[in-house]
Amino acid sequence: MAKIKTTFICQNCGANSPKWIGKCPSCGEWNSYVEEIQTKVTADKYSTKGETNSKPQSLSSIQQQQEERIVTKNNEFNRVIGGGIVLGSLSLIGGDPGIGKSTLLLQIALSLNKNILYISGEESLNQIKLRAERIQQQNDKALFLSETNIERILHHVDNSETELVIIDSIQTVYTERVESSPGSVTQVRESTMMLLKYAKEHNIPMILIGHINKDGNIAGPKVLEHIVDTVLQFEGDKSYMYRILRSLKNRFGSTHELGIFEMQGSGLKEIENPSELLISQQKDSYSGTAIAATIDGTRPFMIEIQALVSTAAYGTPQRSATGYDTRRLNMLLAVLEKRIGFRLNMKDVFLNIAGGIRVEDPAIDLSIVCAILSSDQDLEIDAKTCFAGEVGLTGEIRAVNRIDQRIKEAEKLGFERIFISEYNKEDKSLHSRIKIVRVKKVTEVFRNLFA
Repeated sequence: MAKIKTTFICQNCGANSPKWIGKCPSCGEWNSYVEEIQTKVTADKYSTKGETNSKPQSLSSIQQQQEERIVTKNNEFNRVIGGGIVLGSLSLIGGDPGIGKSTLLLQIALSLNKNILYISGEESLNQIKLRAERIQQQNDKALFLSETNIERILHHVDNSETELVIIDSIQTVYTERVESSPGSVTQVRESTMMLLKYAKEHNIPMILIGHINKDGNIAGPKVLEHIVDTVLQFEGDKSYMYRILRSLKNRFGSTHELGIFEMQGSGLKEIENPSELLISQQKDSYSGTAIAATIDGTRPFMIEIQALVSTAAYGTPQRSATGYDTRRLNMLLAVLEKRIGFRLNMKDVFLNIAGGIRVEDPAIDLSIVCAILSSDQDLEIDAKTCFAGEVGLTGEIRAVNRIDQRIKEAEKLGFERIFISEYNKEDKSLHSRIKIVRVKKVTEVFRNLFA
C-alpha cells in the first residue's frame, strides 16, 4: 500500500509545513497548525465544460452585457450589495456569532417571491421554523434543507428550479474529495471553488455565511475572500440594538455604502433615517456632548459625541475611546495641549460614540475636541449646534469632503448652526436656512462657543 502523505496547515492563514510548528512564521498565530492528508488534484476533478472552445478576444469584440439582479425588498441590503443580487454571483457575509446574519438572510429569503433553497449546516429545520415564526413572514416557494455534504447540496440544487441558494455556513460544509475535517483551510477552499464554478456555469446566485476569528476577520484562508464576488461585514455591539452592514469587496458595486438595522423581537428592521436615532432626543443641553455631521459611504447622518474629563485618580491618566480610534484621540489631546494650552496630561479622558457604532470619518475631529473641552470646563454646547471639520496638527480646521450633504442633513434635522472650515466651499445655490460659521483655528471655535 502507498504511504499516506500528510502535511500541517495553519488554520489562520493557510501556510503549510512538513512538521508541526508551535507558532506560524507567516501570520504569527500560536497552535494553529493542524495535520491534514495531502490530496492530489486530478485533471478531471472539475468539469471543463465550455472551456474547450474558448479563445482569447480583444476588448472591442467582447459584447458587454448588463448584469441581471434580484432586487430584494430590503432596501438597506440592496444599497450595500450594489442594487440587488447579481445572477451567477457568489457573496460572502461575515460577522460575530449571534449578530443576526442568519436572521437577515432568512428575512430576505422569505420576503422574495422566488424559488430559494436555504441550506443550514448549523441549525435543524425546527430551529429555522421557530425563527421564521418570530419573523412573521412566509414564502411557500422557499425550500429548507439541513445538509453539510457539498455534493449532495449541489444534487438538490440540480433537481430543483432554484433561483437563489443560501448556505449557512461555509465552515460547516465539506466535500468528499478532500480528506480533512469541515472548517479546515483545505475544505473551505475546495468547497468554495466548487460552489463558485457551479454558480457561474448555471447562472445561479449564492450567498454564503462565514464565521470570523478573534481578530474580527473572516475565518479560513484569505483566498476565500478573493474567490467570492462580494464580501459583506455585519457588525454591531450586542449591548445595543443597532446593526451595521458594510461592503468590504464588491465586483458589481461600490464598497462605500452602509446599511443600518435595528434588532427587534420580530427580526431586523431597516433604519431609513439613522440620524434621528443616533442623536439624543433630549432638548436640554449637557456639558461634554457635541453633535457631528458625518458621512459613511454616500449616506450623511448626525452622531452624538460624548466626552468625560476628570482628574486622574492614579498616577497614569486613562485614555479610553468607544467607537473611535484611541491613537487619533491621543493626537487630538496633544493638539489641545500644545496649540491651545489646555492641560489634560494629568486628567482621565473617556470618549464614546453614542449608539454603539464605529466612525472613522476625520470630519468628526472638531466635534470631539469641542466635547472634550466642554466637559473639562463644564460648559454646555447648544443642542442646536453641530460640527464638521478635521483638526490638523497645527490646530487648523481643515476642509472635509461633501460639505453640502452634511449641511443639508443638519438643516433637515432642525439644527440652527454648523461650524465648518474656512476653506470649505459649499454650493451657494442651496440657500440653506442654517447659520454657517466658518473657522480657521480651533481657538476661533472656542471663542464662538464659550464667549
